[in-house]
Amino acid sequence: VGPKIFRLCTLGVTAGAHRLWSHRSYKAKLPLRIFLAAANSMAFQNDIFEWCRDHRVHHKYSETDADPHNARRGFFFSHIGWLFIRKHRDVIEKGRKLDFSDLLYDPVVQFQRKYYKTSVVLMCFVIPTLVPWYVWGENLWNSYFLASILRYTISLNVSWLVNSAAHMYGNRPYDKYISPRQNAFVTLGAIGEGFHNYHHTFPFDYSASELGLKFNPTTWFIDFMFWLGLVTDRRHAPQEMIQARKERTGDGSA
Repeated sequence: VGPKIFRLCTLGVTAGAHRLWSHRSYKAKLPLRIFLAAANSMAFQNDIFEWCRDHRVHHKYSETDADPHNARRGFFFSHIGWLFIRKHRDVIEKGRKLDFSDLLYDPVVQFQRKYYKTSVVLMCFVIPTLVPWYVWGENLWNSYFLASILRYTISLNVSWLVNSAAHMYGNRPYDKYISPRQNAFVTLGAIGEGFHNYHHTFPFDYSASELGLKFNPTTWFIDFMFWLGLVTDRRHAPQEMIQARKERTGDGSA
């Protein structure tokens, strides 16, 4: 059950807080937004509003003091250290200048924010522990450790690798002048979020990668929801734009 819960909570971050609410790269109908908000609480990586606020500032001021997890301050800082200290004053000052009205007026985002602590206790710890114990008789402590604590620890570090490893290791086929890289290891762990040079070059793209035969389970999920009628208005960079950008600023690796 641990891997299944891992994939579920990861979607709450990748398809939900990241691609839907931070970048508005597609539109989701109410049932899907409720599902993604619940999965996001299971991930326990700050509520949707706070996650999106930090992420928008990160994109706007990437690799500067206004970037909450500025990779120029080193691997440890960008991976986890930024969560242990107060935000740099530039993060706060520049963040106040960005528009978050869409998040403020989204009832799902505001409901999750209001009841975030309760939803985290239930979705991240109680339910993952009780389901294996009650449904198929798993030892309660094993269930708690594997499905809650270990799963949560792994999912956190996999997500944080997008901020650290994917800003330091890999190639830059779309823009060699920015830090974010294409990192296959991060892509595998974060179900499609490791195409980071592409994502920072085309942040509006719902796939966060070129469409095609690439490993991107988050994109597959969004496409499946589109097929079910729960997703509309998927935004994607035209192939002509992608190719032109590769030729103009890429490092020639793809």
